[in-house]
Amino acid sequence: MTVFHFFNCAILTFGPHAVYYSATPLSEYDTLGTCIKAALVYLGTALVKLVCLATFLKVSENDSFDPYQELLKALIGFIDVAGLYFALTQLTHRNISQNHKFQAVGLGWAFADSVLHRLAPLWVGARGLEFTWEYVLQGLEANANLVFTVSLAAMGSLMWLRKSKPRALILLIYACAGILATMPSITSYLRRSLGWHLPEVVGFELSASLVMAIISWQLFSACQRPLV
Repeated sequence: MTVFHFFNCAILTFGPHAVYYSATPLSEYDTLGTCIKAALVYLGTALVKLVCLATFLKVSENDSFDPYQELLKALIGFIDVAGLYFALTQLTHRNISQNHKFQAVGLGWAFADSVLHRLAPLWVGARGLEFTWEYVLQGLEANANLVFTVSLAAMGSLMWLRKSKPRALILLIYACAGILATMPSITSYLRRSLGWHLPEVVGFELSASLVMAIISWQLFSACQRPLV
């Protein structure tokens, strides 16, 4: 039963990444190399973030919300944006379109994040003797993170790769990118300051990811239309 629970949680956590790759044109255009490159850039970015967090953040004695520490975390979190910029603009990609490039980069980035942050807890905890919903919720949280990451990569693609876009949408594109980049700080505020439990936070993340995906898709589609 414990192994069965582990595999169920692992499929819920990592399965959507494989489904996304195989069910979209990413598999047809053989973008696996781009996904792997993005994952490696994520690992380097995560190492830089870890060093910055260990250097500048103090160890809190309680789990209360500290605005100064969270602001510092949010600023350090923008290292992810720099990493995405590098992955989208500096890496050499096969002859793939802008539409497929940001999806491949976002998918590889999100998969590496799930492996780094969720594989070990799953392996240790989901094989326990007692059933718990915690790892099911973590799997759903990984799905929301996948949507957030691909949406952020889409906004990055519009900001850094798309030269001609409607001026009226530029501010909205940057605003959406800012919200997506600071989502970890938002969820931290909900947990620590408002006292939300994991099911409530995951419900918020799933709802927010759906809204941001729709907005990102609409913005990307609007920028693909020829300017009049």
